[in-house]
Amino acid sequence: MPLPAPSHITRLEGRTVLKLSGADRVRFLQGLVTADIEALQPAQAAWAACLTPQGRWQADFFAIPDPDDTCLLLDCATEQAEALRTQLMRFRLRSDVQMELTALPVYAAWGNRPEATLLENAISVADPRLPAAGWRLIDPPATTEQTATQLDYDLHRLALGLPDGVQDCEQGRTLAAEANMDLLGGIAWKKGCYMGQEVTARMHYRTLLKRRLVPIAATAPLPAPGTAILHNGQEVGTLRSSRDHIGLALLKVDMADKPLTCLDHNVVARPPAWLLPALGTPPEPSATTPDKP
Repeated sequence: MPLPAPSHITRLEGRTVLKLSGADRVRFLQGLVTADIEALQPAQAAWAACLTPQGRWQADFFAIPDPDDTCLLLDCATEQAEALRTQLMRFRLRSDVQMELTALPVYAAWGNRPEATLLENAISVADPRLPAAGWRLIDPPATTEQTATQLDYDLHRLALGLPDGVQDCEQGRTLAAEANMDLLGGIAWKKGCYMGQEVTARMHYRTLLKRRLVPIAATAPLPAPGTAILHNGQEVGTLRSSRDHIGLALLKVDMADKPLTCLDHNVVARPPAWLLPALGTPPEPSATTPDKP
C-alpha cells in the first residue's frame, strides 16, 4: 500500500488580500467577474477573472467569504492588487461597497490534509481548481511551520497545469479560456452578464479557440517567458512560466502531440487528463492525473 503524500505548506510571498465589504458586495462583484459569486458557500472559494469588454484577461483572484459573513476576501497577485482595487471600484456607483488592501498573509498547502488545528485557526479553503491543488490559507498563526518553499509550490502547480495569472497571462491579450479557466471552474456559464461575457461565451459555444496553456517538459532548463516553441521550424506557441525542466506554454491546440523544440532543446507536451478533451485527445482510461472538480 503506497505511503500517503506528505503535507507541504509555504507562504506565497507574491500574494495580497483585498477586503471587499458592504451590503452590496456580492451583487457588485457578481456583475463584474467570470465566476458565480452568488453561489459561494461558507468555507468555499471561487477562482474568478476580470476581463476587458473584448474578453481579454486583466486580473484573476480567489474570492473567499469571511467566516463572519461580513466581507469577501480577494486573494490576488501583489503586483496587481492596487490596480485591481482601482478597476473594480470604478464601477461602484451607488453600491454600498468598500475595498481596502490588507496585510493578511496567504499560504498554500498540498499533499496530506493539513492538521485540523491549522485549518481551524486560519481562513482555509480548498483550491477550487483541482482537488490535487490543495488548500489556500489566509492569516494562519504566525508560528505556522513552513515545510516547503515557493519553488516547491511552483513545481507543484506547473505539474498540475495550473496557471499563475501574472506569469502565464498577458494583460489585455489572453482569453480566459486560453488560460483554461473554462476547464478549471473559473467561468460560470449560467450566471448573468459580466464584462467580456459575450466574447467568452462565443468562443466557448462556437469552439473558436486556437491556443491553450499546456504543461511541457524539456531536456534542459527552460528559458525566459516569451521564448518561441517550434514544430518543424515553425512557431506554434510561446513559453510562459517555468521552473527547471517543466513549465507552461501557450500552444496551438493541435500541437500537443507533435515533436516540439525550444531553443534547440526537445520539448514534450504533458497535458493532464482534464485538459486532453480540449486538445482533441480523449483521456486514457488508466490516467491517474487528478481530474477537474
